[in-house]
Amino acid sequence: MAKTLKQLAEMMKDVDFAMLSTHSEGGTIAARPMSNNRDVDYDGDNWFFACEDTRLIADLLANAQVGLGFQAKAGLLGMKPVFVHVEGMAELIRDKAAFEEHWTKGLSLWFKQGVDTPGLVLIKVHGVRAHYWDGEDQGEIVLAREVAV
Repeated sequence: MAKTLKQLAEMMKDVDFAMLSTHSEGGTIAARPMSNNRDVDYDGDNWFFACEDTRLIADLLANAQVGLGFQAKAGLLGMKPVFVHVEGMAELIRDKAAFEEHWTKGLSLWFKQGVDTPGLVLIKVHGVRAHYWDGEDQGEIVLAREVAV
């Protein structure tokens, strides 16, 4: 039986980092770790901060289709490993009010001036579908209608 979005959110709630994959120059795929801040009450959207002058932002401007890979390692007490892959569309947000809404103090490690960091961009990844594996069960959840590119 397929999991629900609420069950998927529970699987992802303690994951700190995601691997964000983009289409890059020459048809290559680029991936980089992005902090999820363990602030996941997953509703189909993920939020990440980056700087405007990065390859990541150039990739997203050229092609907004992305993949997010999550892994929660198995616990010592027999907990199952959890793997989730989200296919989605990225949107770049440059609104300071949105920055403040999604900011957590741990982000200051990367962005020393907080929400006032020059060139700061908020990336919203709107999930289209999620694939999950938890050691016993696997499946797919359609999160949204496909978005045309």
